[in-house]
Amino acid sequence: MAVYKDKNGTWYVSTRYDNWQGEHARKVKRGFKTKKDAMEWERNFLLEKAGSLDMTFEAFVELYKTNLKERLKQSTWQTKISIIDNKILPYFRKKRMIDIKVSDVVAWQNKLLNMADENGTRYSLVYLKTVHNQLSAIFNHAVRFYDLPTTLL
Repeated sequence: MAVYKDKNGTWYVSTRYDNWQGEHARKVKRGFKTKKDAMEWERNFLLEKAGSLDMTFEAFVELYKTNLKERLKQSTWQTKISIIDNKILPYFRKKRMIDIKVSDVVAWQNKLLNMADENGTRYSLVYLKTVHNQLSAIFNHAVRFYDLPTTLL
């Protein structure tokens, strides 16, 4: 762990890792308000570089966004991000990827079934399927590219 306090009172991280080409690299990130924030960022960064799914769902979604953004049209991207940020992340944000079980997904689906929009109208089944498809896309990405075991799902 290489977390230090800056002269201006904020914290920064300096860590070394192996990049995608197998070369040693150094990453410095500054401006954390607390040491805890800096240590959490370093942990997530190193897990991401190692390809480990011991990270939070929120951290994996950021990785997912980075991997997918350039592959989609802008309108598709905006729809995907809106659904992820408003319907999926509030429920799964702090759970670790490897700790999410089928029962968690079923509980989330039941919560969505009981939700309503601003007018009090419940979401249509087509919209609910669209939201679920976004969650499935995230997990499929984890399975295909980050070796998430399918026995967890």
